[in-house]
Amino acid sequence: MRLVRLRAPGGLGNLDLVEEDPPQPGPGEVLVRIRACALNMRDDFAVQGKMPLADGRVPLSDGAGEVIALGDGVDALRPGDSVVSVFYPWWLGGDMTPCTRRDIPGDSFDGFASEYVCMPAHAFTRAPAGYTHVEAASLTCTGVTAWRGLIVCGKVKPGDAVLVLGSGSVSLFALQFAKAAGARVIATSSDEQKLERLKRLGADAVINYKSVPDWGRKAKDLTGGRG
Repeated sequence: MRLVRLRAPGGLGNLDLVEEDPPQPGPGEVLVRIRACALNMRDDFAVQGKMPLADGRVPLSDGAGEVIALGDGVDALRPGDSVVSVFYPWWLGGDMTPCTRRDIPGDSFDGFASEYVCMPAHAFTRAPAGYTHVEAASLTCTGVTAWRGLIVCGKVKPGDAVLVLGSGSVSLFALQFAKAAGARVIATSSDEQKLERLKRLGADAVINYKSVPDWGRKAKDLTGGRG
């Protein structure tokens, strides 16, 4: 199989495409063929050497694919299942602790820049029905970031006004989560084509912050002064 390893101390010139034998799942593990990965800012930081990584680390924290084989004791997944990685594989429930937030794929252990990966079964969950591997791969970091900000911390509810800045991946998820929660969404971008896309995704109002420099006041006006 092909995979990418990063030589210390990092940098694009220290990425090596190598060939290795596919791993075999041990007890409690699954072998997954990776079909798609997401590229997040933290992955860029890691590859650029801005985060300390072990020599030879396989980068990328988010991946999606299909289950190929199961180790002994795995009953939550089946061969052929479409799965997506989870960001904190050892956070299995309850409040997060220093131990459960410590281990992240592509950071403290090898990530998903590989054709096949072998990890504990709880490092994956089934992808939503109907999602392509590419769509599912984007859920792990950006999707959960938007969900936590809006739903867990922000407690957004029907009738709230939500301002989404830009058209990056977190903003796109935030827009859709906010609409699903019943909020009114105002979205911003400097590109008219992107503004049209934001409207197609459900934005109730859009602002071109390039042509409207005082976009904050405009957003406040759109909420009737509520902000």
